[in-house]
Amino acid sequence: MQPRQTGAMIMSLRNLPEIKAERLPSICAFEPDADAVERWNAGILATKQSPENTISILDIIGEDFWTGGGVTSKRVSAALRAIGDQEVFVDLNSPGGDFFEGVAIYNALRSHPKKVTIRILGLAASAASVIAMAGDEIQIGKAGFLMVHNAWVVAIGNRHDLAEAAKTMEPFDDAMATVYSDRAGVKKTKAAEWMDNETWFNGEQAVAEGLADSFLPADQVSEDKTKAEAGKSVNATRRVDALLAKSGIPRNERRSLIGEVKGGKHDAAASVTQDADDINAALGRLANSFLK
Repeated sequence: MQPRQTGAMIMSLRNLPEIKAERLPSICAFEPDADAVERWNAGILATKQSPENTISILDIIGEDFWTGGGVTSKRVSAALRAIGDQEVFVDLNSPGGDFFEGVAIYNALRSHPKKVTIRILGLAASAASVIAMAGDEIQIGKAGFLMVHNAWVVAIGNRHDLAEAAKTMEPFDDAMATVYSDRAGVKKTKAAEWMDNETWFNGEQAVAEGLADSFLPADQVSEDKTKAEAGKSVNATRRVDALLAKSGIPRNERRSLIGEVKGGKHDAAASVTQDADDINAALGRLANSFLK
């Protein structure tokens, strides 16, 4: 099969729809989904060392304030340029994050001229599920999960600001529904229903529904126990951040409050401290105090 060509631009093998998204109003900000973060095991990775034509997306999508990490479209685009004109494999395990970064990564992979194989090692949720749809072939572990939902933002302002935010988000959800329905071969209304219900698909369900093509062999997935334990501590912080966001507290204020509880330390993923349970309990009490 030859790569398709549209005008002067060579695209990937599968005729994937483009996603167009304008930035949100300044009153809005995308945040990782708290439920997805809670279910995400950061220690899941590929068993074998990745060859040069493999891109690893094993983190929050977009820049991650709490670790200084995260996967950006700039990094993925640079990796694609380095790989050049050859087949690409993408190892994916992420709870999602910044929708715009996810869209930019999707479009970058979609534009690659050779076959793109997405391997969902653990979780592809929210923005990461959009990235997964860029694959000409999508493989998922039977123990893996894929989650789709409507774009989730924190918005602050008066009723006119919030109405503008809701109106701005409508085409985002429509674009995602188009992508999911195109992949699964279902009506867009069905895909929109999945999104409205924040639907979780395990590996078998994802393949059955057409959101993945085949199963990833179990021996291709492993777990780094040390990374998994470190991830639990920082994930607790991310979950509290998301809960405070749902209560309407601005991002800068949330992070200042959490930083004070943690003793001013933002690099929670650096190590699992002996008092991690005490820190997480304090963060939980902080979240509850604002959710009452």
